[in-house]
Parts: sequence; structure tokens; C-alpha cells
Amino acid sequence: MCGITGIFDTRSGRAIASTVLHAMNESQHHRGPDEGSMHLEPGVGLGHRRLSIIDVATGQQPLFNEDHSVVIVYNGEIYNYQELIPELQALGHVFRTKSDTEVIVHAWEAWGEACVERFRGMFAFALWDRNRQTFFLGRDRLGVKPMYYALLDDGMLLFGSELKSLMAYRGSHGGLKREIDPQAVEEYFALGYVPEPRTIFKGAKKLPPAHTLVIRRGQPMPEPRRYWDLRFTLDSRISEVEAHEELLKRLDESVKLRMIAEVPLGAFLSGGVDSSAVVASMARITQAAGGGPVNTCSIAFDDPQFNESAFAQMVADRYRTNHFVETVKSDDFGLIDTLAHLYDEPFADSSAIPTYRVSQLARKRVTVALSGDGGDETFGGYRRYRMHLMEERMRAALPEGVRKSLFGLLGRVYPKADWAPRVLRAKTTFEGMARSSVEAYFHSMCFVRAPLRQQLFSASLKRELAGYTAEEVFHQHARRAGTDDPLALIQYIDMQTYLVGDINTKVDRASMAHSLEVREPLMDHKLVEWVATLPSSFKLQGSNGKAFFKKALEPSLPNDVLYRPKMGFSVPLARWLRGPLKARVRSALLEGPMLDSGLFDPAVMRQLVEQHESGRQDHSTPLWTMLMFDAFLRRQGLGGTPGASGDRRPGHESAARLVPA
Repeated sequence: MCGITGIFDTRSGRAIASTVLHAMNESQHHRGPDEGSMHLEPGVGLGHRRLSIIDVATGQQPLFNEDHSVVIVYNGEIYNYQELIPELQALGHVFRTKSDTEVIVHAWEAWGEACVERFRGMFAFALWDRNRQTFFLGRDRLGVKPMYYALLDDGMLLFGSELKSLMAYRGSHGGLKREIDPQAVEEYFALGYVPEPRTIFKGAKKLPPAHTLVIRRGQPMPEPRRYWDLRFTLDSRISEVEAHEELLKRLDESVKLRMIAEVPLGAFLSGGVDSSAVVASMARITQAAGGGPVNTCSIAFDDPQFNESAFAQMVADRYRTNHFVETVKSDDFGLIDTLAHLYDEPFADSSAIPTYRVSQLARKRVTVALSGDGGDETFGGYRRYRMHLMEERMRAALPEGVRKSLFGLLGRVYPKADWAPRVLRAKTTFEGMARSSVEAYFHSMCFVRAPLRQQLFSASLKRELAGYTAEEVFHQHARRAGTDDPLALIQYIDMQTYLVGDINTKVDRASMAHSLEVREPLMDHKLVEWVATLPSSFKLQGSNGKAFFKKALEPSLPNDVLYRPKMGFSVPLARWLRGPLKARVRSALLEGPMLDSGLFDPAVMRQLVEQHESGRQDHSTPLWTMLMFDAFLRRQGLGGTPGASGDRRPGHESAARLVPA
């Protein structure tokens, strides 16, 4: 696991300053504290920070082929690299190391752009082939590992594992312009993150999952090419009993592949189904091999409402793991500015805080940790899936015209009753019923819903958006999904959006902040492809999500773990924002960068703050989303300074002020 960065001159072979590349590389020191190396030649600069996991002795990067005509920097793990080595040796390639990095180099020589189709793992890499004058970027199928890039006006292409490495570039013609993309602002406030391929800055992009980018020097830069897509065929004729057996076999295979390491290895254990399944599988594998107990790490909260540690302990006791637990205070909100630094872009998933803490704990014991991430998307576990399918049945029962007019009216007039029992909070359901399937699912996923975004955004921002809404992100993916099955469709959308932009981003930055490698067995693409062939009825049965997954695990895990209500990695936002963070919220929203940015209506921000403080309404999610945007602005030095003067009346702001002189 590493941090990679670099510069490629797309036009000629201009010299690249080693000091510039060094600054870009060192900005990601946390991703690889063990070693740092660079390669420079005319028009090419590659930087690498190494966290040694496999082939500790000889796996240094940048790494070359036999004649030094091909060089690579790479972040991730190719789990099937040992299978590929004999095949490449039979084609005449000579290996100098035992690393998976060298497999990528020779696979490129053997198979060209199609090499990525042979890899099983998580990866992001950049490769320069001098003989072909070709620069090649690749990213894994499910977007576990990140890749940012930017083409500057002078033809220099920058890339890196984190956006901060691109921002560290200082060339003769300047660097990456920190000009905020209005559409990225709309997407962030809708979803809580900026989804691929956009970034918060106009000039930078994320390479989407399952895409490659091939740039030939002297030629225009093409668009990224997709090399893989998930297809929900739902056509398997396997019985449920057979599916249970096959699932456990595939799970163990995926876990076993991810247990290859030359450093201490363990697992996150939250007490949920997914992480518990991974730990059970690890225990089976180590016991069969005659190994010692599995290392597991959990965090407990001092607030019982958010504490799952008892369930994690059940699993730890059952498998006699070396279990490490630390208690985190429920008022652990001091990480706001740290998160702004780690994520580079605004990021509003508050579970980043406990994810940061459990990564911090795990790194005290291990260098590699397996997690249960991806299980809900793969097996159909989210509560929102059940709610969506219930609404789908109601949508199908009523003509579109009747449904839109009736439920549209009810959604407009029904009060937003945050204080009421859940059964009486029908406003969201009514609003969803008036929409199409994709529109309704997008609405259910929104951090700040469309009516409030319209009120919150300034007149100048709305003019720049010109009617664009983040809903289009979901529609784009829905058009590619290749299925009209209600569950499969939203699973596909989640895998293209929430899984990549939220879950994987959160875990990558939080873990790499502590130089910890996290591996996700439930995101193995072969496992995911197989599950996508199973009928949706296997996954969601009544109110039971992940039904066949849980059934298969019954011999391995306690029923209290398998069938308890899902808690998630939550923090007490509403209480924080009315209590210890009250002053910060007022400072963030009523003065300083948020106000000076010209993106928001000051009167609406004030109203949200006052309504939340009074307890009349719960605006915790929108306020947290704004608070994290403020932390981003302050971190980047954008949007003015606290107390700056200027015309702050709605409609008189200019988002152009977000572009530093």
C-alpha cells in the first residue's frame, strides 16, 4: 500500500524539477512512511511513498522492466500475482523481484491496455513506456484505490493518490487552479461527497473505477476507457442451499487471497454481519493452516446508543481472537479540521470520525487489516433497499398521473415531523411516491434535499448551475445498469456512487492517515460478479436484508449478531450541533468563508442554525454538511477570511471570489 504521484509532459520532453516532484511526493508521506523514491527523465517524473507489505526486501518503486524502457509506480495489491508470474515467464519475461508490482510491468508488455482485465485486486498505477511513448493510468474495478489527475494549460499532466499531491505542484506556468466547480458543489450538498469523475476543482478529475487512461505523447488526451462493468443477470438456477455452500467457499477464497502479507495482519470487527463474517472466515483459514489466533480491533463508544462492542466481543470470544478494544468518547468532534486535511475535498460522512479512530487503534497492532466494507451493496443489506422496494410496489399499483398529483400534493403539505415517531414521518415517503424509481432513490440518498438546496444556494451559484442537478449522476448510471429489477438497479447505482465516493474514500483516507492497509474481501470482483447472478429474492426477503448471506453464516455466527437491528458507525450529530459545536456552527455559517464565498444565502443559513438550536427542527445533516464545507474552505484558504467585508446580500455574491489571485 502506497502513495503515488507524478508529472507527464504530454507534448514533448521538457525537464521536470526534482524539487517539484519531491514536494508532491512528500505531501503523501503518510501513505508510505517506509521509503520514498523518485524517477526522473525528460518529460516524466514519478514519485512513490512505500508502505512495505509484500516483498519487503526487493519491492521498491519506481520499478522497471529488464531494459528500463518501462517504469511504474503503483498503489494497491494484485492478489492473483502468483498465478500470473509463471504465465508471464513462459512468455519470456524475467523477474528480478517477488512483487506484484513487477507483474503489472510485464503484463503491460505482454497484453498492453488489456492487462488490467487479468488483475484481481485493488490498484491504481501509472506506467510510462518509453519505446511506445505512452503513459498509462489504471484503476481497479470497484474503486478501492484512488487516482486523481489534472491536465494543465501547458500540457503537463499531474496525477496522484490524493488531491493534495496535485495541489503541491508548482511549475513554471503555475499549478492547479483552485477554482471551485459549481456542479461539484451541487453534487456535494446532495450526496455528502463529490462523485467520480468530478472533483471539487474544475481543473482536476478522478479516474473512475474500472477505467484506464492511455496518453500518447504528442497526441490529444482521450477520455478514459471502461474495461469492466458489473452485470446483474439474476439468472442463476442454483438453489438457496447450494448458494449457501458456494458463498462460503467463495468468501474463504477471497479472504485467503487477502491474507498474503509479510507484516502483522488482522481485521476490523464492528460486531456487524459483514466484519464478523470476514473474521469467521479468517479463523477457519488460520485454524486449517495450524496458525495462531486472528488479531481483531474494535472501538467502543461511551454512549450506549452508538456502542456495538458487545456484539464484537461475542465474535471475538467465539473464535478466541486477540481482541483489542478502545473506548472513544461520543463527543469526539475534534477531528473536523483533521478530516478537512485528509480528504482535500469537502466530505460529509460523519462516520469518518470513528473510521479514523478504529484505523488508529488497528495500526498499533497490525499493518494490514481486513474489513467488511461492500457487504451491504453486494448482498442487499441497507434498510433503504427495503423501503425503496416497498415504495416500488406502491408505485406500480397506481397510474403515474394519479401517483404524481396525489403524492406530490401530500409531500408538499405534510409537515417535516423530525420530532415524531418514525411511523408518522411520512413526508419523505410521499415525496418519493410522486417520483420515478431513480428520482425517488436519489431523493432518499440526499444529505440536503433539492428544495433546501434551492433555498440555500445563492442566486449567482444557481445561475452558474443553469438547472443542473446532482440527480443526473444517478440517471447516468441507471442508463448503464442493464437491468430493470428494482433491487439490482439501486445496488448498481450504489456501487457506482456511494460505495466508491463515500465508503471507499472514507476508508482509504482514514486508514492511510495511519499508514494502515485495509483490504476488502467482500469487494472481490469475482465474488461480486457471482452474487450478481443470484435472484434478488435471495438477497431481500421481506424485512430481512442479506437474507441468504445471513442464512449461510448461521453455523458460524451467533443469531444475536446476524439478526439484530443494524446500527452503523454513527455519531450524535444533532446533540453536538446544539451543544459543544454550537459556537463553531455559528462561526462557520454566519461569518467567514461560507459567507464570503458567494455560494450561499446568508438568511437561509441563519434560519437553519436558529431552527436547529431551538429544537424546532433537526437540521443536523445539512448543518454538518455545511460545517465540513466550511472546514474545506478554510483549509484551502478559499472564500475570504473571517470578518472580511463585502456585499453579503443574497444575489450579490460572486463565486469567482473562490479563485485565488
